[in-house]
Amino acid sequence: MKSHCLAAVLSLGAALPAFADTLACPDPAAAVQVATCPSEEELKYTYSGYCGNDARLYAKDENCADYRSYRRLKNVALWESKDGAFQAYISCDLPAGALKNLKPVSIAVSKQGKLTRLACSYPEGILFTHRSKAQCKVQGDGNCAADPAACKAICD
Repeated sequence: MKSHCLAAVLSLGAALPAFADTLACPDPAAAVQVATCPSEEELKYTYSGYCGNDARLYAKDENCADYRSYRRLKNVALWESKDGAFQAYISCDLPAGALKNLKPVSIAVSKQGKLTRLACSYPEGILFTHRSKAQCKVQGDGNCAADPAACKAICD
């Protein structure tokens, strides 16, 4: 009798549909900075190490053209959405409150090996990403500048 009950429970589990999660692009105003910005001293030191002594190795790297280019690329800190599902590297040069009124303009899905990468684009070059092993599909055409609430994807 026990084996029949177990078989029934297991077959019921196999018959249940997989539940899909709907992921919406996060509100940058609620995002939290989780890493500190590099100091000017750290940036100069890493610029010297990356672009200085071994410049011949990185001669084709446009970020080594001058310190300003390198600083623009590396003067960032890690931020997370309020729920921790999305991450972004945001410029430390953005003025305070710059994230307050930003709305997503597009959403896209791509594959990175076995992972799915869901990317939400915002003005100022800000990109919040979510990585998952789930399969995701963007709702609509991915362009949501006219309706930021439409920046969603379904993942199963």
